[in-house]
Amino acid sequence: MTSEIPIFSRSQTLPVTQPRVLALCWILYGILRLAITLWLVSFTTTATLMFGALLTRVPDPYSLMTLFHFLYLGVILWSGACGILAILVGVTILVGQRSARPLAMVAALLSLSEPPIGIALGVYTLIVLLAPPRDITA
Repeated sequence: MTSEIPIFSRSQTLPVTQPRVLALCWILYGILRLAITLWLVSFTTTATLMFGALLTRVPDPYSLMTLFHFLYLGVILWSGACGILAILVGVTILVGQRSARPLAMVAALLSLSEPPIGIALGVYTLIVLLAPPRDITA
């Protein structure tokens, strides 16, 4: 038995409350990532001392320490960029700009590197943005 109600309708957008909740989640996630960035910066000396303590029996500790500083700086910059992008995505979703969808997809892919909150938010955002819109009038 077939139904005459369409399963998907391209003209329908998300329900009104869903973008607001998604935007607030992105803003909170961005604030969390910026807090993690500040935490990483404040523990730079401790992390350097702890990694340096492991290098006492290595033939060339200076090149490994340089590599550590480079990677640690990369993690700090990555976290800060993801935090700023997440807040930007949340604001663009709230305002309703056209650039919200591609920015949210980029932010969702970048947030997958931060378990567990980033993975959950990134996967949920990708599901919401990549799923065809449903007809909610039926």
